[in-house]
Amino acid sequence: MIYNENQKRPVRFFNTTGPCNPLDHYMLPPEERLVGAQLSRYIRDKLYWVLHAPRQTGKTTFLQNWSREINAGNDAIACYVTVERCQGIAEPERAMQPLYDAIRIWAERGGLPVPKVEGQAYQSMLNAILTEWAKQVAPKPLIVLFDEVDVLVGDTLISFLRQLRDGFAERGAGKFPVSVALVGMWDLKDYITAAKGGAAPNPGSPFNIKTDSVLLSNFHKDDVARLFAQHTEETGQQITQEAFEYVYEQSKGQPWIVNSLFQRATMRVLDEDDYQPVTIEHIRQAREQMIQARETHLDALAVRLNDKQVYKIIETLMVGEPDMFLTQSDAFAYCLDLGLVSKEGGTPQVANPIYREVLARQFTQGTQDAIIQPEWKWENEDGSLDMDSLLKEFQKFWRANSEIWEQKMDYTEAFPHLLLQAFLQRVLNGGGRIDREYAAGRGRMDLAVEFRSKIYIIEIKLIYDYSSPKKVKAQGLEQIAKYRDMIDEKAPAYLVIFDRRSKGKKPSWNKRLTWAEEDGITVVGC
Repeated sequence: MIYNENQKRPVRFFNTTGPCNPLDHYMLPPEERLVGAQLSRYIRDKLYWVLHAPRQTGKTTFLQNWSREINAGNDAIACYVTVERCQGIAEPERAMQPLYDAIRIWAERGGLPVPKVEGQAYQSMLNAILTEWAKQVAPKPLIVLFDEVDVLVGDTLISFLRQLRDGFAERGAGKFPVSVALVGMWDLKDYITAAKGGAAPNPGSPFNIKTDSVLLSNFHKDDVARLFAQHTEETGQQITQEAFEYVYEQSKGQPWIVNSLFQRATMRVLDEDDYQPVTIEHIRQAREQMIQARETHLDALAVRLNDKQVYKIIETLMVGEPDMFLTQSDAFAYCLDLGLVSKEGGTPQVANPIYREVLARQFTQGTQDAIIQPEWKWENEDGSLDMDSLLKEFQKFWRANSEIWEQKMDYTEAFPHLLLQAFLQRVLNGGGRIDREYAAGRGRMDLAVEFRSKIYIIEIKLIYDYSSPKKVKAQGLEQIAKYRDMIDEKAPAYLVIFDRRSKGKKPSWNKRLTWAEEDGITVVGC
């Protein structure tokens, strides 16, 4: 344990596992990020409400902190209850006992009276538990904060909501909880839709008593600065402005990512006198370590690609073609709730660059593993990357394998993008990195490949039956020039164009595989 000599106590650290505690962790009050919440009003006016946000954004930290604050005020009794032990139990007759156990455990942990209900039918068991509990804590009103509600499914969810609604009219001190928060990844209407097998909610839905649906936002840029400032105050360690900007750029304020980058960049300190400033290189190393380690947060994110509606959305973003119905789809709304995607300036895109990297690697991992150990020339004599030779080898690889491999892939629209990235990643692993830019409506994917401190710019474009090859190339040249100017105006640039026209319209392989220089940009035909 590292101690700060001035304060004579353990230094706090950046937390990535479980709820934050201000005694042990650097943290900001999560209630500051609640969008549309009126906490005092929910208690005063006896209101039921919903809080939803993606995983590991601070929901549980907020709930536990808020319940402690309420109980410290001595005007009401609050209890945090997680219902995760009911996960996947669709039959309410099986779910009610685990739900009661959850309430009992959290009541005991909080030093509160434990409600006892025996011989109660499962259809009214929750209602009876909460009624008895309210009586036991009277004359103080009871507030219950239900976490992980999104794990409830099917008839269990419907029964849970219906029993809360049945007690709502009688709510009051000594009668029924005056205020209930339902907390998870989704808004309540999405729970009901899922429980009803995809059918939309209707006025007869079993929970029409919520007042608000509140969001928990990501960190704002000044929040990220305030968080690291706590570390600086306790240790004296600074962070360069360039490193700070890179943290925010890569995370877009996602709390778990911010804490993980800071944790990895500062945990290298082994001696209390070795608090050198955190630089952008430290953050870049932390980024790669985090991705390579497949930490639980990122691994769970990657597993989401097994869900067809998720990978279809990500595939659409990768290809970049306009889709006027994309943001109106249930699948896009689902990905929004998961925190996988966002809309920036009205443009749908993956939520942050680290998610883009993780998802792209997950998409390409199987393909990458299937590519044999590179035996071709891809390095210059000085150890730098020979991108010309590498892309010429890719043209050969594309000709030999693309038609056979594509038949085995589910994501045919993004197949060219993924195969090229897998080919590059097979060579770069351990020695370089790829920054990816993709979003719906851009009609392209941009890659910035860094290998031993040198940058190479690659843009991927597709020609379809409805496309004009000349226009696709002209547009690509204009786009890659702008992208190169933004990244590094001196970087070698490659426009890779895949002909995706139907068999009768695309030229022969000999005419398709081209190599030309135009306006200082290498145009690679595939």
